[in-house]
Amino acid sequence: MSRVLRPHQVRIIERLRESLSTGHRRPMLQAPTGFGKTVVAAAIVQGALSKGKRVLFVVPALSLIDQTVRSFWAEGIRDVGVIQGNHPMTDSTRPIQVASIQTLQRRAIPRFDIVVIDEAHRWFEMLGVWMQAEEWATVPFVGLSATPWTRGLGKFYDDLVQVTTTAELIEVGYLSPFRVYAPSHPDLTGVRTVAGDYHEGDLGKAMNKPALVADVVETWLRRGENRPTFIFGVDRAHAKNLQAQFEAAGVPTGYIDAYTKPDEREVLFRRFTAGELRAIASVGCLTTGVDLDVRCIVLARPTKSEMLFVQIIGRGLRTAEGKSDCLILDHSDTHLRLGLVTDIHHDALDDGRQRQKQEAKARPEALPKKCSSCAFLKPPKVAKCPACGFKAEKQSDIQCDDGELVEMTPKRSQASTTEKELLFGQLKHFARRRNYSEGWAAHKFRELTGVWPDRYHNAPLVEPTPFILSWIKSRQIAYIKAKGSTHAHAAQ
Repeated sequence: MSRVLRPHQVRIIERLRESLSTGHRRPMLQAPTGFGKTVVAAAIVQGALSKGKRVLFVVPALSLIDQTVRSFWAEGIRDVGVIQGNHPMTDSTRPIQVASIQTLQRRAIPRFDIVVIDEAHRWFEMLGVWMQAEEWATVPFVGLSATPWTRGLGKFYDDLVQVTTTAELIEVGYLSPFRVYAPSHPDLTGVRTVAGDYHEGDLGKAMNKPALVADVVETWLRRGENRPTFIFGVDRAHAKNLQAQFEAAGVPTGYIDAYTKPDEREVLFRRFTAGELRAIASVGCLTTGVDLDVRCIVLARPTKSEMLFVQIIGRGLRTAEGKSDCLILDHSDTHLRLGLVTDIHHDALDDGRQRQKQEAKARPEALPKKCSSCAFLKPPKVAKCPACGFKAEKQSDIQCDDGELVEMTPKRSQASTTEKELLFGQLKHFARRRNYSEGWAAHKFRELTGVWPDRYHNAPLVEPTPFILSWIKSRQIAYIKAKGSTHAHAAQ
């Protein structure tokens, strides 16, 4: 039997109906990682079934077919057939059919009343031809993706449906908070850029050096807290080397890539879930369709792709019993290049013409700075370190030592009087919503800026940004941990 929909899931279904009722036939639903995309997909399918409609659910890889069928069964949808070779569930009379793009490319596609495209950011030329075919013009194609930012996607989808963000899902507890530690910049001199991201061959050579791999392992042993971990490498040689070095250090570690057979994947995932493996090293996998309890992400694969970056970090943001946060060990410099995942957001589909403008807007205006006292990465232009309270005199940029990790926090600018007033207005708004006193807001303001908000008590209330919400969440967690540590010491 299907689960009760959460508020944001109800809203996106309602918005989809509105989109279709106003004439859109190619809506794209953006559902951040952890949104519950499977539940939403099941609700769409059940809604179509209740009206006697036939639905084709399309996945981007053969390996996702059986997983999708299992997900539908878990939601109470059993009248499902599969379009794929001699699959045991082949039955064209079933009203719900699950198929992969690879299979559909080789067949004449039967008629359906609605088509749902899963992981719709993964684009195939065949999809464009199909969606623009005259005989399919009146059939709704509904895209589902956490990162619908592929160049030119707006040429084929006509409406972007968004109802929440990663930061908001963290704030309400549907996603896990996260902490990021970043090393000094890896040397990517000579690594070319091809099609918007680093050249894989060049990148593999740059990252698969003994000293860098050893630092990844040593850092995890020192900071990883023995958490269930996904390790993302550049290519097969790099990922296998990472696995070997983790194993050599006594950390049971699995390996997976695009050539790993489905039954081998299942065994690997079962061992990971049982705790027999503490980590899995991968290349080109584990970014979609994996819902395991992951509490640490090791990012050893530099990328310029927002989509790949968000999908990777998203693997660790799902909540789980006893999980306080996700620990991210970034050995790729990607957070310093793209910002935090809560910084990345687009309000429109890319039509191929606005790409440069959108990318420029999406980049952080300033990067975090290292606290010279405790190595915490402070928000830009924040004088007082939120972690240790140290306030440094103005000086030149401080360089990180090789291999040293520093924690990152959400970006934010508050240099001018106007910006400080805006900041206090957001804190007051949050305090009022939670029935906190204005004194709470004042103390948080001082924690961030090093001064009291004496000049800003009349600041108008402003809806908090995702950056402020994320920072407040991190402070609450730090307080709870500190309180628990104090109690533990007192009991000894």
